[in-house]
Amino acid sequence: MHEVTLIPGDGIGPSIAESTRAVIEASGAKIEWEVHQAGMAGIDQFKDPLPKETLDSIARNKVALKGPLTTPVGMGFRSVNVALRKEFDLYINLRPAKSMEGVKSVFRDVDLVVFRENTEEFYSGIEHYIDSKRSAAETIGVVTRAGSDRIVRAAFDYAREHGRRKVTIVHKANIMKYTSGLFLDVGREVAKEFLDIQCDDRIIDNMAMQLVTHPQQFDIIVTTNLFGDILSDLCSGLVGGLGLAPGANIGYDAAIFEAVHGSAPDIAGKDLANPSAMILAGAMMLDHLHESRAAKLVRDSISAVLKEGKKLTRDLSPERSVGTKEFTQNVLATMELMSRN
Repeated sequence: MHEVTLIPGDGIGPSIAESTRAVIEASGAKIEWEVHQAGMAGIDQFKDPLPKETLDSIARNKVALKGPLTTPVGMGFRSVNVALRKEFDLYINLRPAKSMEGVKSVFRDVDLVVFRENTEEFYSGIEHYIDSKRSAAETIGVVTRAGSDRIVRAAFDYAREHGRRKVTIVHKANIMKYTSGLFLDVGREVAKEFLDIQCDDRIIDNMAMQLVTHPQQFDIIVTTNLFGDILSDLCSGLVGGLGLAPGANIGYDAAIFEAVHGSAPDIAGKDLANPSAMILAGAMMLDHLHESRAAKLVRDSISAVLKEGKKLTRDLSPERSVGTKEFTQNVLATMELMSRN
């Protein structure tokens, strides 16, 4: 039995979390859920966007599955997602982007994994106004040798473990010669320890252009926090959008798996949301828990439903769509059929 913290989240979060929970339970994995709140739901219940009860549960269970959380733009509390990463030192943000048959996209045969450094650089929270009139502001990006080493090493370790062929280091060392230069230097040093894995590097702007013209040339991408945030969403767009984009935040002592899209409050409670991203994040969680058979069943069922294309949510099939609940029932029925065969 695996004890897992479940954070339903805000907006569409509770509905897609309900779908994900049903699919994971149908996979055969034995999960005991501890449901806790964060974000706006945390404020509503505890007057705190990140309640102590939630933090204690994650610290105890070491594994959490999280729905989308609302972060106010330009005001209010800081990102709960960033706070969780810093609290548990979740230095790896892992984002796969893989083409799926039946999903409309510009490209086919894309199979990328983005490793984003998750705790440093411009997301360190070191920012302030530089005058009393608030006419100018400053954000400081901190890049350390230790932080760079561990994220690059994680990317190469993953490549070796999963039979991947190449790691591409993305940077802006031509302009940010100290911070991005340090990241690139460390990346090249680590690459020397993995001579069985190809390694190259790209400047961030060129990388963005290369990804939208010929993404198949890339395999694993490793980069700093801000560039990784941007590129991981770009890669999701190459394979069908954020509705199919799972993510994992992994540290030495804890891991949080999530749907990486927003909370979409405009469609909350309307039975319209696509739960696929959170379900696929659940599959990543099952792999982390060494429930590989259950993880494969979940992924294969989602793939089969997408390939069939008859009962898809409106983001995937605007002309002929079904709601969240019917989509989930279709996945569950597919799982049952696959389990019998």
